[in-house]
Amino acid sequence: MFKATVIVKRRPTILDPQGKAVEQGAKLLGFNNVRNTRIGKFIEFFVDTADKVKAEKEVRDYCDKLLANPIIEDFEYQVEEMNND
Repeated sequence: MFKATVIVKRRPTILDPQGKAVEQGAKLLGFNNVRNTRIGKFIEFFVDTADKVKAEKEVRDYCDKLLANPIIEDFEYQVEEMNND
């Protein structure tokens, strides 16, 4: 079994309205040095297979088809084998 962690981010050229809203709130709270806030998603799940190559392919396909919007988002992931202890 493998544990996958995925980070999905808007592409740098795409406006991030949620990040802008958070940054405006930060300024109201006195955080005047904060710049270029971007909001993304952190996703964690398990892939039940003994083959790392298959696990990585499944993670990539899951991201491509469901977790990330390929038009406006990029993703990165890590796959690590879980001990059977």
